[in-house]
Amino acid sequence: MLRLRQNSKYLRKQNLFNDLKREAVSEVNISARAPITASQQDRRQVLECGIAPYPHYRSSIKITPLRISFDGNVTMRITIIGTGYVGLVTGTCLAEYGNDVLCLDVDPRKIEILKSGGIPIYEPGLEEMVKRNVEAGRLRFTTDIEESVAHGTIQFIAVGTPPDEDGSADLKYVTAAARNIGKHMTGYKVIVDKSTVPVGTADKVKAAIAEELAARDNTTSFAVVSNPEFLKEGAAVEDFMRPDRIVIGVEDDTARDLMHSIYAPFVRNHDRILYMDVRSAELTKYAANAMLATRISFMNELANLAEKLGADIEFVRKGIGSDPRIGYHFLYPGVGYGGSCFPKDVQALQRTAAEYGQNLEILNAVESVNYAQKSVLIHKIIQRYGENLKGLHFALWGLSFKPNTDDMREAPSRIVIDGLLARGATVTAYDPVAMHEAQRAIGEKTGLAYADSPKQALESADALVVVTEWKAFRSPDFDEVKTLLKQPVIFDGRNLYEPERMKAEGFEYYPIGRKQP
Repeated sequence: MLRLRQNSKYLRKQNLFNDLKREAVSEVNISARAPITASQQDRRQVLECGIAPYPHYRSSIKITPLRISFDGNVTMRITIIGTGYVGLVTGTCLAEYGNDVLCLDVDPRKIEILKSGGIPIYEPGLEEMVKRNVEAGRLRFTTDIEESVAHGTIQFIAVGTPPDEDGSADLKYVTAAARNIGKHMTGYKVIVDKSTVPVGTADKVKAAIAEELAARDNTTSFAVVSNPEFLKEGAAVEDFMRPDRIVIGVEDDTARDLMHSIYAPFVRNHDRILYMDVRSAELTKYAANAMLATRISFMNELANLAEKLGADIEFVRKGIGSDPRIGYHFLYPGVGYGGSCFPKDVQALQRTAAEYGQNLEILNAVESVNYAQKSVLIHKIIQRYGENLKGLHFALWGLSFKPNTDDMREAPSRIVIDGLLARGATVTAYDPVAMHEAQRAIGEKTGLAYADSPKQALESADALVVVTEWKAFRSPDFDEVKTLLKQPVIFDGRNLYEPERMKAEGFEYYPIGRKQP
């Protein structure tokens, strides 16, 4: 949302209403006492202030991206295709800044949940923001494809790209969204690839739209932009509202201006928008996730080595992280990465490289290390109790792949649970948020039960297994934990506790890569 002032040096008291009307901007509501406009030569300066570019000054292209009311608010009309993590967060945050957002999903169940005031995912702060913007009339939801295409000049594609059997990203939902846009568009559109997609996807989207337009003998202009997301599940709202960078791959001036107008309010203090060609933007997203996955696997290998050497990985982490060329982020050892991004994106990048005859040997190792690391707690448990775990009962804290989300995709907890059950043990699991999603993802398994609290999970267990680093698990009452467990044994897959404290409390403690006192 941009507040305009009638005395702005970029605006002139001429005839904005007629200018907009002549350029076929369909929704204009000017309630100021005097009409305010920008002359054509001022267009660039106006855009740099973050105002949506109202005319393109080409009669062949009709753009209807905004609604203006002077009290002076400028509103972009935006369509979001897909209401998963990326789509719902993107649409809601854009609405928070005053834009008119319509979210489309072909799943009527999701839309019904959203229309009734709920959200189909867990993300801190999101539900309240959705409710606020729905009540303000800035955020709406639909299953009507034609309505969604008609609504926004900017069409964000934020649908899923699940891994195919060969590890490549499945683009069927992306291309389906593109074809729907091509079938129904009647004016200039900017199609934004927000989903994480392989290099070359923008070309496929462009071809799909062009094919549908040609089938209708329609020569309407459009542009395809790559605008990858860099949202962390559990902190997605904060990441969008205060981005460390916004990557935009664009090769069309009008599209660039529109994208700038959308994101300018998010980077007022410091311009963090990085413009580049489309293919470079597509590769940037995969490269970022591959680098982060590499750091995780690297630290996990070092942690395993530290145990053999009698070193402490926590000291090593601080020692290397203090080097500003390395930094501290993503240097925490554990039980491997999971979720919807790192595993899928590493595989997709490997597949893309293979299609061009290149073998990404580092990423092959990253994936191999991560696969093995998910079983590291099972190996520690076997070393303590033996291969046959029949008759033993374990409490398990943490089911989601990381804290502050209910996402169970590729979660290490699933490997740990399967490993324990396969060896005859029983498990009672607890998670602060992911209980429902875990039961849906894991299903009914003999020997697996779910607790209503961390305390309940501990009752009569032979040991506690910590898999996810929720804050609720960081400072338990260790006297109570010891009382509830049959034996004071903790297997810690996230290094939540200090070995010295655990020894003082009387626990057998098995962390990842920590030196035992």
